[in-house]
This record gives sequence, structure tokens and C-alpha cells, in this order.
Amino acid sequence: MEITLLRTTSDSNDFRRLIRILDKELTANYGEDQKEYDKHNHIEDIHHVLVAYADNEPAGCGCFRITDNQTVEMKRIFVKKELRGRGISKSILWHLETWAMELQYRFAILETGILQLEAVHLYLKSGYLKTPNYEPYIGNKNSICMRKKLNM
Repeated sequence: MEITLLRTTSDSNDFRRLIRILDKELTANYGEDQKEYDKHNHIEDIHHVLVAYADNEPAGCGCFRITDNQTVEMKRIFVKKELRGRGISKSILWHLETWAMELQYRFAILETGILQLEAVHLYLKSGYLKTPNYEPYIGNKNSICMRKKLNM
């Protein structure tokens, strides 16, 4: 299986299709609680999007948004269920971090859900450390926030 990554924007139809699959999965996991997250997961006007392709078919995605002059927030990192366990999410995360470093950002933050055990494991293994929840996740019992210093 050949994996390729494409830098794009949120205008990508493949990105939008993958996000719809992700949102269905999250709703299945969290039920009504997911509605609290939906308002923070808008995908309009994002300029730093990666789409992973497995044999030229959309397999996964991720993006980041700029939070301040030193920090980006990793968002919407996802791989289709049938393609997990092949290192695609690790590759997406690494390439997003590399892109952020190319743009001179020094830190990455992210939020994931307590039921996303594979994601939590990926982030910890990739050097992210748990941190107190940041806005807008303060007080959200389903959120885990993390931070990493990007190595330049």
C-alpha cells in the first residue's frame, strides 16, 4: 500500500468527506455530548490541511489552526477505521508538526476525547504532555488537552 500526503486547504472535497466520517464516529462514541464539541470543530477557511491517501484513495486527514504567534492547535486528525494501525496517523501528525515548524511555530497544542484511547496513546508517544484544559475545553469532563514543544 502506497501512502501519500497532500497539503491542501479546507476547500478539499476529500478532507470534507473524511471529516463527515469522523463526525459520525465521534457522535457514535459520545452521543449528545458531541454537540458541545461541534461548535469548536468548524472546518471553514483552514489553510493548513493534510489529506493522506492510501493507493490514491482518501485514508485520513488532519489540520492545524494558528492560536498565537508561537502556537498552533492540531485538529481533526483522523484515519478511516479499516486503515488504522498502519502508521498513517503518526505520519499525518509528524507532517503537520513539520509544516508548523517550517512556518516558525514553536508549540503545538491539541484536544482529544477521553474515549479516543488510540489518539491519546499516539500523542503521548509523539511527545505531547497532558496539560490543563485550555479554552474552550475548561471544565469539559470528556476532554484531554496536550502540549508539545516543536523541535526546530
